[in-house]
Amino acid sequence: MKLDRFRSQRSSPQRVMTDLGLFGPGSMVWRVHADPASLVGGLRALLIQALHPVAMAAVEQHSNYREDPWSRLMRTSEYLSVTTFGDTASARAAGARLRTIHRSIKGVDPVTGRAYRADDPDLLLWVHNVEVHSFLKSYRVYAGSINDRDADRYVAEMVRHAELVGLSAEEVPHTVGDLRDYLRSFDGLALTAAAREGVRYVLAPPMPLTLRPLWSVAAAGAVAVLPDKVRGLYGFPWVAPATPAVRAATYAFLRAAKLLLPAPPPVREALERAERLAA
Repeated sequence: MKLDRFRSQRSSPQRVMTDLGLFGPGSMVWRVHADPASLVGGLRALLIQALHPVAMAAVEQHSNYREDPWSRLMRTSEYLSVTTFGDTASARAAGARLRTIHRSIKGVDPVTGRAYRADDPDLLLWVHNVEVHSFLKSYRVYAGSINDRDADRYVAEMVRHAELVGLSAEEVPHTVGDLRDYLRSFDGLALTAAAREGVRYVLAPPMPLTLRPLWSVAAAGAVAVLPDKVRGLYGFPWVAPATPAVRAATYAFLRAAKLLLPAPPPVREALERAERLAA
C-alpha cells in the first residue's frame, strides 16, 4: 500500500469517528515522515540543536548517550513514530510521559552559567522549530518537491506535535515564513565542548563496520543541507562544489532504500489501518 494513494483524501464524518491519530493519511506530516529522507532530517536537527549551549548541557548532564547512543536515538525515533502514526490515545500518552520527564530535568549550563529546565517554553520552541525545519528541508531536497501551500500545511500540522510537549499553539510558527523568521533571528549558537563530543555520536555512532558506509551517506546528506553558519561553527571541511554531488548521492541512496526496503512497522501499521477504514 503506497502512501500516495491517501494524500488527497479528506476526512469524512465517518472517518472522524475512527481514530487515525493526530494527523491521518491525508496529512503532510504522514507524507514527510513516512519517507526515508526523514532519517536525514533527524540527523540535521540533532546537529543544529546541539549548538544551543543550554539544550546540549541538558543532554550532557541528563543522558546516557555516550554509553548507549542507540538507545537514545531509538527512544527519539519511537516517540516520533507513535505521535505521528499511532492512535490519538497513544500519541497523547507519549506526550504526557515526555512532559513528566522534562519536569524532572534541570541544572546549570557550565558555558553560559544559566539555570535551565527542560520544560522551559523557549527551549522547547527551539527544539521544535529546528526539527520541523529540518524534516521539511530534507524532504524537499531528498524526496520530492512540495509547493509553498503544502509546506505551510506541514508547518501548521506540526503545531500538534508542539502541543504534545507543552507548548501552546499561539507560541508556535504556523507558516514556513514565520518558521524561517524565528530561526534567522535566533542568536547564541556556539560549539561547546559538549556539542563537539556529541556530534561524533551523531555522525559516526558505534556500529558494525558493514553498516558504517550506509550511515555515512545519510550523515553526509545531513551535513549537505546544513546552513553555512552551522557548518562553519563545527568546522566541517566543506567546499561549495561538494554540495550538489553529495546531495545527488544521498538522493539516489534514499530513493533506492524506499524502493527496496519495507516501510518501518509503525508506518505499515498506520497504512493498513487507513486502508481498512477506507474500504
